[in-house]
Amino acid sequence: MKKRHEEKLVILSMLLLLALNVPLLLLFDSSKPLFGLPVIYIYVFSVWLFSIAVTYLIINRYYE
Repeated sequence: MKKRHEEKLVILSMLLLLALNVPLLLLFDSSKPLFGLPVIYIYVFSVWLFSIAVTYLIINRYYE
C-alpha cells in the first residue's frame, strides 16, 4: 500500500476519534427516539458503518 493511502486511513482514524469523542456524543444524547431508537445509537452505528465503508473503499480501490 502506498504512503498516501496510509495517510488517508490515518486521517479517517482521526476523524473517527473526533466523531466518537464524548462532547460530540453528548450532542446526540436526547430523550426523543427516532424510528423507535435513541438518537445516540443511530449516530454511533451510522458513524461506525460509514467508517467501515470508507475503509473498505480505500483498501479495495488502492490496494497494490
